Amino acid sequence: MDKKTMILGVIGSDVHAVGNQILYRAFTDAGFNVVNLGVMVSQEEFIEAAVEANADVIVVSSLYGHGELDCRGLREKCDEAGLKNILLYVGGNIVVGKQPFDEVEKRFKDMGYDRVFGPGTPPETTIECLREDLKLN
Repeated sequence: MDKKTMILGVIGSDVHAVGNQILYRAFTDAGFNVVNLGVMVSQEEFIEAAVEANADVIVVSSLYGHGELDCRGLREKCDEAGLKNILLYVGGNIVVGKQPFDEVEKRFKDMGYDRVFGPGTPPETTIECLREDLKLN
């Protein structure tokens, strides 16, 4: 398989490192070339890394509930940087409080995210979606 390159990181002021490491290991073990930016990553850092690595996908993680604010505008910035076709995934505890997931998913898809994953989604689910979206099956 032609190794696909992924940019992985925890956006905004979030410092939740454990989930990031679990995802890094799972995606690496699944055969992806993972550039892990770690925690407290800005939108600009995601984009710079994606351009530099010629990435196929950006996977944004957030656990502290402010993902909606942190993630707004990323698709437009990707487009401006020449990353019009990059896949954008977001997952974790991405909104404040308990909200119906279908509404949360719609808001993030309206912001330009290709896939939205709720809290506790197993990495295998995301990997299956990656394989499907990157036509690796």
